[in-house]
Amino acid sequence: MTEAELQALKVAFTYMPQAIEVNEFDFAGRVDSTLEHINLVREALLTHGVDPDEVAGDVYPDSTPNSSY
Repeated sequence: MTEAELQALKVAFTYMPQAIEVNEFDFAGRVDSTLEHINLVREALLTHGVDPDEVAGDVYPDSTPNSSY
């Protein structure tokens, strides 16, 4: 994967819902597949050495709160 492709994956991941936000009301009939897609992208990021929980800070550093430690 090229650096540009990895950056595109990071950007796309920031627009995905968090797993905790996936529910039957908002994703009627698609809860399981949506969770599978989220996990698929998370695994792809991890495979390339990217922490999925830190992606938003990489993509939008100006809107990420400073660490308290």
